[in-house]
Amino acid sequence: MCAVYTRIDNSIEVEETPLFLRENKVVKRSLDICMSLIVILFILPPVFVVVALCLKIYMPGPIFFKQKRTGKNGRIFECYKFRTMDARNHSDHFFDPQMNEYALGNFLRCTSIDELPQFWNVLKGDMSVIGPRPHMLVHDEEYSAVIPEYPLRYTVKPGITGWAQVNGLRGERDLKRVKMRINHDLWYINNWSLLLDIQIMFRTVGVMLRKP
Repeated sequence: MCAVYTRIDNSIEVEETPLFLRENKVVKRSLDICMSLIVILFILPPVFVVVALCLKIYMPGPIFFKQKRTGKNGRIFECYKFRTMDARNHSDHFFDPQMNEYALGNFLRCTSIDELPQFWNVLKGDMSVIGPRPHMLVHDEEYSAVIPEYPLRYTVKPGITGWAQVNGLRGERDLKRVKMRINHDLWYINNWSLLLDIQIMFRTVGVMLRKP
């Protein structure tokens, strides 16, 4: 049974989530397939050509970067991104951003263009377009040790974007902010609907367009 645990006072309750229902799973998966095919067929090819050319000129090395992430029910998968750091510095561990201040890499990260290859993960079924953002494995261990509810975000597939991200909780490692992000993730799981996913998609586009 797909369930998420919510803390009420000092107790834990088990609740069935909307995505426990088969019909909701079918709706969400159908949306994922449609969106990933649109991006892979019409958006990713021209972006790939430009990014690949720029990487070869300014940051020689592989075009794609693969990193192990935690998926639904704790299953580990390889998450795809355009490479944004020096090819010699990638690993499954956190790096000080000051080590990787390349203009191209910063541009790809700030515009979220580096995330576009993750639509292949969506098509494969590793991820969803909308869901809790997957973290590096070392961060999973770190946060699970101090936030009891943390693993419960993996009762659904991780997403390219999510409720936390469109509410300004993107990427921070401060523990207070991480807890806020987890609360938003669990709220999303408990309140999923097709309209909510569509709303998050439009809000994500709005956030990207407002970036400097």
